[in-house]
Amino acid sequence: MNKKTTIYDIAKELNVTVSTVSRALSGFPAISDATRKAVLETAKRLNYSPNKLASALKSGRTYIIGVIVPSVQAHFFASIIHSIEEGLKDSGYRIILYQSNESVASEINGVKTLLEAQVDGIMASLSLETEDVTHFREVIEQRKPLILFDRVHEQLKVPTVTLDDFKAGYMATQHLIDQGYKNIAYVTTVHQIRIFSERLKGYKAALADNNLPVNEEHIILGGLSIKDGRFGAGKLIRSANKPDAIIAADDFTALGVIQKLKESDEPLPKIGVIGFANEAFSAYITPSLSTIDQHPNQMGAECAKLFLDTIQNKPNQKINHVVISPSLVERESTSF
Repeated sequence: MNKKTTIYDIAKELNVTVSTVSRALSGFPAISDATRKAVLETAKRLNYSPNKLASALKSGRTYIIGVIVPSVQAHFFASIIHSIEEGLKDSGYRIILYQSNESVASEINGVKTLLEAQVDGIMASLSLETEDVTHFREVIEQRKPLILFDRVHEQLKVPTVTLDDFKAGYMATQHLIDQGYKNIAYVTTVHQIRIFSERLKGYKAALADNNLPVNEEHIILGGLSIKDGRFGAGKLIRSANKPDAIIAADDFTALGVIQKLKESDEPLPKIGVIGFANEAFSAYITPSLSTIDQHPNQMGAECAKLFLDTIQNKPNQKINHVVISPSLVERESTSF
């Protein structure tokens, strides 16, 4: 039976102290990149497998981060998760993923489950139903880092990573106006959490800046799904004042809008459509969907960086808020 490799074997191989090996494997910041790389490469070559339980008991850390997202079906959230993992891996952290499925009850259970698993911190994007954020206060009270991304709440004074959602809504609307559209509708969620209310404000501001009226009948409040997009588009094209362009609050809703317009023999892109998130399918539907890129990879990377900064910072240090600028991706659905 082969003897299991220990940190003592790695230290002997590299002619360094055991404490140096331990710190390098734990992501201790004072260790040089060259030393850390040498330790990690030697550990891999010697098939070293750390005793996570013993390490957790000794350090008080599990090196596991809980991540709560509304859904992994959306490419947007899947990309964020991937980038969080990439940003943490060199520091020895892993993630436990929990989906709320847009349910606040599930989100509450997720926080409870992750804290029971002794995670070192939680990163979360709130469900559409979340208004009361009391369940997150337990994370703060346990002095564990809490980082909110994309969907945040002003009552939680914690680090955040968000999109400039007002700019995103303004940008989508201005693009349609620049393309020649004048009568622009908006299909969004009835749950006006911050990101969606800010985008709606951006839409209204862009109309005002271009001396175009805001028609409240053109603002359809419902859900966020293909089904909701179909419903919203159907209601709009049956109205007496039919719009010549429709903004959808996300790409799935925009896909539903396009489907309904095509079934109704409405000419595309004479009726323009734009969404948000730049989902993987957006470039491949017909017509290809113009959208606002929310840069999920950058959002995930910033979450990982904020977490690592937080665990190294002193108490009462400034709370960081990272705001990412959106980008327009112009495709066929708005080429009037």
